[in-house]
Amino acid sequence: MASHAELAEEGAIQIVIIKTTGDKILSQPLADIGGKGLFTKEIDEALINGDIDIAVHSMKDVPTYLPDKTILPCNLPREDVRDAFISLSAASLADLPSGSIVGTASLRRKSQILHRYPSLNVEENFRGNVQTRLRKLSEGIVQATLLALAGLKRLNMTENVTSILSIDDMLPAVAQGAIGIACRSNDDKMAEYLASLNHEETRLAVSCERAFLEKLEGSCRTPIAGYASRNEDGNCLFRGLVASPDGIRVLETSRIGPYAFEDMIKMGKDAGEELLSRAGPGFFSR
Repeated sequence: MASHAELAEEGAIQIVIIKTTGDKILSQPLADIGGKGLFTKEIDEALINGDIDIAVHSMKDVPTYLPDKTILPCNLPREDVRDAFISLSAASLADLPSGSIVGTASLRRKSQILHRYPSLNVEENFRGNVQTRLRKLSEGIVQATLLALAGLKRLNMTENVTSILSIDDMLPAVAQGAIGIACRSNDDKMAEYLASLNHEETRLAVSCERAFLEKLEGSCRTPIAGYASRNEDGNCLFRGLVASPDGIRVLETSRIGPYAFEDMIKMGKDAGEELLSRAGPGFFSR
């Protein structure tokens, strides 16, 4: 609206809230009900059918392939990518007594927690919105949980954060903290509107991370983490990780190169290929 006067007129923009399968089915792990696209499918269908003109997604939920006839040309400035530790009884993961239960729906978090703190237990079907998870925490069902700091910031719920995990302690999910906006591939008008919202540094970082994920053919059954950022020299530093779900094996790699689209796609793919070859056959099926 700030960039396009015609959109500031009364009724020019209508926001349509679409509940997705991933929001509705909370009783089962995501991997058991079909994986990632569950948070985007209904929104994609509305876009393709012409019921909506642009689709706003959390990039963490967007599969590495886009549906036919859609493009995703726009990323908003990225929010904090780190994970937040929330507990009523401990200041950090390291302070939790042996045997404590940590709730998370993320295999990425589970594997990294167990790798560093094998004495903890992880309740992995810990799903629901933030309020639901905080309620389970207050009821003592779990002793701690981890949530994306970006989501808590956007919900104005950071007062619940006990501490923030560093990137070294918990490498984030691919595209964590990034919002993406898609439109139909033949809709030049919407593409023009979205161009004025795009934050190119974020788009390049997300593209690098998604190239890594695509090379690994990541699914909800595979613990994968990846993060691309601009270092003090202005170059791209990419860090990638794959793990066995039990956290016993964690493989990591990194790349440094120019902060430019082609270079960053190549870095992501190259890092993915390296970890695939190091992991060997059967690594992800444990």
